[in-house]
Amino acid sequence: MKLILLGAPGAGKGTQAEKICEKLNIPAISTGNILRAAVKDGTEMGLKAKSYMDAGQLVPDEVVIGIIKDRLNDDDCKNGFILDGFPRTIPQAQALLDSGVDIDKVIDIEVPDEAITKRMSGRRVCSKCANSYHIEYKKPKVEGICDACGGELIQRKDDAPQTVLDRLVEYHKMTEPLKGFYENLGKLKVVEGQEDVADTTKLVFAALED
Repeated sequence: MKLILLGAPGAGKGTQAEKICEKLNIPAISTGNILRAAVKDGTEMGLKAKSYMDAGQLVPDEVVIGIIKDRLNDDDCKNGFILDGFPRTIPQAQALLDSGVDIDKVIDIEVPDEAITKRMSGRRVCSKCANSYHIEYKKPKVEGICDACGGELIQRKDDAPQTVLDRLVEYHKMTEPLKGFYENLGKLKVVEGQEDVADTTKLVFAALED
């Protein structure tokens, strides 16, 4: 099955991608990771991407899609894949469609902005070992101290409330319109994100079978 996961930052896409990978035995393809790998390996598309990156420019969509298509030709994608982090805009989605990459379903995980802000701004990570915690959902035994190594727990800049709000504004402006794009293609399945991860996973699997 060839999938795209949509949802705002903090909606739980990464967690659900892991669950789908385990169940369907297909890879989750992060565009950031494969872009770095293509540059490191010196592939034709990787070298093109590097020329833009070295010049401090954004890598054009057609180059990114070329790198994605190269990755999709690998053996582990024969039974399907999950695209994570791409497309982010309507032009990227159209370019992906025009390139011949066929997508079976697009799963959109819906979580209210206020719940995402609460979820992300409550995250804390260990400054030493990077173990993650949450001030409500996954508290350390001693406040502000990592259970594993005793390091100080800190809030990442990405998880600060204002940063989260800024990222949500960007998502609603640039990426959320993809819901309409894929709905028009008859590929969109909407899942309401639940408080419990396992409950969300059940709804995701139900959407995949629908």
